[in-house]
Amino acid sequence: MSISSVRLTDLAHGGGCGCKLAPSVLQELLAGQPAAAPYAQLLVGIETGDDAAVWQINDKTCVIATTDFFMPVVDDPRDFGRIAAANALSDIYAMGGKPIMALAIVGMPIGKLPVATVRAILDGGVAICTEAGIPVAGGHSIDSIEPIYGLAVIGLGCPNNIRRNSGARPGDALILTKGIGVGIYSAAFKKQRLSAAAYTEMIATTTLLNRIGHDLALDGDVHGITDVTGFGLLGHALELARGSDVRITISSARVPYLAEAEALAKAGYITGASSRNWNSYCDRIVLPPDMHEWQKALLTDPQTSGGLLVACDGERAGALCARIEAAGYPRASIIGSVSVGESAVIVV
Repeated sequence: MSISSVRLTDLAHGGGCGCKLAPSVLQELLAGQPAAAPYAQLLVGIETGDDAAVWQINDKTCVIATTDFFMPVVDDPRDFGRIAAANALSDIYAMGGKPIMALAIVGMPIGKLPVATVRAILDGGVAICTEAGIPVAGGHSIDSIEPIYGLAVIGLGCPNNIRRNSGARPGDALILTKGIGVGIYSAAFKKQRLSAAAYTEMIATTTLLNRIGHDLALDGDVHGITDVTGFGLLGHALELARGSDVRITISSARVPYLAEAEALAKAGYITGASSRNWNSYCDRIVLPPDMHEWQKALLTDPQTSGGLLVACDGERAGALCARIEAAGYPRASIIGSVSVGESAVIVV
């Protein structure tokens, strides 16, 4: 139960990664940004919309940097802090790195929220960082109209183990490590129609650290990794296809859903971000002609602190998926494949 009588989600016009700008808007804003070419040590910049920036220090070490923040997806302040922190840390793991420290990003409507509520948000973020084995070493705060919380995270990695969203190869299989439907759950929650069991499931999946990404990056048969967040499964799969210059095929029957996601989608609990996502990339996605709208909504559903999308050698996919599941990701599933072809996503 929230410390404050005011619902955090009532203070925000959106929540979680559903707050992200639509892919088409982001592309327009970034158009014309200077290329990273003059900076030889910048291994990963904005070229393919990857999860974090990577700067090489020497042959064995590179620095990985990211920032992520958003408005509340839940009302419990500690849960909000935990979710936002896990989501920010995910970018480091998705690159194959390990986080070493974080800085808090805090914007709060001070006159509308008690100090105890803000402190609980910060405590939630610290709890997740402690679980990851890192400190929150500082940060910055402002008085804002809507509550905002997140982290800037610094990590380390080995240049040879960096995994980009441009590494997928023809013949690869695709593994998704978490079930989807967080955006649909959050829409139902905001309308007070999410069951207690579903809320528990949502907190469990959104606070589950994607640390498996670092372990997978040590395996040479894992070629590319990205995390599935605000653009939905189809959007991040398309980024993988574009970055790698390949065609991706996804089997809709194999995509894992959260337990009540299908029922809630059929009941109409769909976020506005889902339709914005679809409108941004529908020209590069092919859906089955008989696909239901609720199925499309799930595939475009914005995920807050979602799973990793892993491109790996097709012959090793079964063993790798079993390894991921054994590491604590029970919904890990092989959902598709990579082939030669124009950069696009085909759903079958």
